[in-house]
Amino acid sequence: MTATDEQLARWEDAALAAACLAVGGHAVGGIRLKGRPGPVRDFWLEQCQALLPVETPWRKIPLHCSESRLLGGLDLAATLRKGSPVAGRGLLVESSGGIVLLAMAERAPTSVVAPLAALLDEPVLRLEREGIAAQHDCRLALIALDEGVDDEALSATLIERLALQIDLTPLPVGAIDDFRWSREDIVKAQEALAGVELGDEALQSICQATLALGIDSPRAAVLAAKTARVLSALAGVQQVSEEQLEQVLRLVLLPLATQLPASDQEQIDESPEDSEQREESASESPDAAQSEPEAPQDDRPPDEDPFNEDQSNSSLDPLTEDRLLEAAQALLPPDLLANLLSGAMGAKRNAASGKSGARQRAKMRGRPMGSLPGDPRSGARLDVMATLRTAAPWQRLRGPATGGARLRVQAEDFRIVRFRQRSQSVTVFVVDASGSSALYRLAEAKGAVELLLADCYVRRDEVALIAFRGDGAELLLPPTRSLVRAKRSLSALPGGGGTPLAAGIDATAELLEMLDRRGATPAYVMLTDGRGNVCRDGTTGREPALADALMAAQSLRLNSAAAGMVIDTSPRPHRSAAELAQNLGALYLPLPNADAQQLQSVVRQVVS
Repeated sequence: MTATDEQLARWEDAALAAACLAVGGHAVGGIRLKGRPGPVRDFWLEQCQALLPVETPWRKIPLHCSESRLLGGLDLAATLRKGSPVAGRGLLVESSGGIVLLAMAERAPTSVVAPLAALLDEPVLRLEREGIAAQHDCRLALIALDEGVDDEALSATLIERLALQIDLTPLPVGAIDDFRWSREDIVKAQEALAGVELGDEALQSICQATLALGIDSPRAAVLAAKTARVLSALAGVQQVSEEQLEQVLRLVLLPLATQLPASDQEQIDESPEDSEQREESASESPDAAQSEPEAPQDDRPPDEDPFNEDQSNSSLDPLTEDRLLEAAQALLPPDLLANLLSGAMGAKRNAASGKSGARQRAKMRGRPMGSLPGDPRSGARLDVMATLRTAAPWQRLRGPATGGARLRVQAEDFRIVRFRQRSQSVTVFVVDASGSSALYRLAEAKGAVELLLADCYVRRDEVALIAFRGDGAELLLPPTRSLVRAKRSLSALPGGGGTPLAAGIDATAELLEMLDRRGATPAYVMLTDGRGNVCRDGTTGREPALADALMAAQSLRLNSAAAGMVIDTSPRPHRSAAELAQNLGALYLPLPNADAQQLQSVVRQVVS
């Protein structure tokens, strides 16, 4: 299969990221490598390892790596043989000075993510567990193998500590080729790195681009600056140039972008009145306009004015903010808007979706999450190995065991297994059935909900239906898995009457609170035009009804952590629905020309 120019360029960036990791190591944190297992990813890993010295550690952290294997601690077998505590080296200490690969990083538990993040911040592993206190220098870099699909994503704690982000998913085998760097090139770049300078203008450009792309974490700018120096060392130059800054945009900043650069958009959104006013002011004061260019002509010598000196230098420097923003817009991936939308929805919903809800602690079933002190008679499962590790360091103080036992185990040594399981997901549909919702809009809402019911049934989600019209709201369908009941309640939903928006929000808040107490993971989808006209007390009036609705929305937001979406079903997007979504803390989506199928495809991203 012949690769396109875009795919070849993407592979070149992936190769450049590998070389940058080989030169920078711990300074750049590591690489987030997105892509499914296959020949492309395997070849990239082989080429990346070939850039490193032969003696460089290259270790892989499995998904369910235990804390004792990862961090080190008491070597139980050696302790039992010797009769005194024996410390064992963990996988991270064994990887010091090299690279660690985190397999299936998007599913890595906190017990693995937290130590890695701490080491990326400070390369010192402090171990105080199981009667052992030790400190090890542990300078390493991380390659996070992100195989996530749909809503699976790498922990944000790791993402902001890894400078380089590459995606091998769309690359065919025909696009891959040997890296153009050798180990000798990497050694030369490492030797030249100390002499590379990052000018003030380049650093300012990186910070401006970071802000323009909506990246809040200051780590991004720091890692981008370090990466720029590494890229310059690879290129054999002593000063960071615009070429390296464009590479930094592609490899570091753009994958973290949360918004589009605003320079061009602000020009588009500029009203004609503002431009006319500026033209009129310019025409009214031509003398002032003509006098501005003469300002630098001063009686003082230029050397005595540091402000003018800085200004002249910046005008000659090519790394201006506008040029960096133009470069960022030119290098934006075509699917950035879609990724930003899905990222906004992912940030609002809980950690789990589909047929698994929020994570909860359990005693006897679920995924093991380590152990803690406890009494196994309470119904929990005894962790035998953890109990023995806890008792082993105290054997000499407790004296010889009696009754033929090899160990003396006391009540405080018992460790029970912690499990974590998923709760039941419940999707609450809140439908505006008032007269302000046009008949065809209500029909489309019904159609979308009916299509989504089948999806919820496949995922074993529960669904609930709330409708508000007239002077109040009604729970038409309590949480259920019955597809027949849901369709029957939906088909019998009438339309017409006033819009008691506040009552609908209050009914939603009550149901969400009940689901929270039950231990479920709720999410809600509200289909309305946001134009309430019935107050909480039953009186009518557009403005007081809107005030009641916004107050109810703020209360729901404070009292519930449920993810939500407000779909504006009015023929034209209206600010009332957008303001409602803002007060709810929910995602707002106007669909002025959507049908039931389009509604289904969007809502599925929130509830599935």
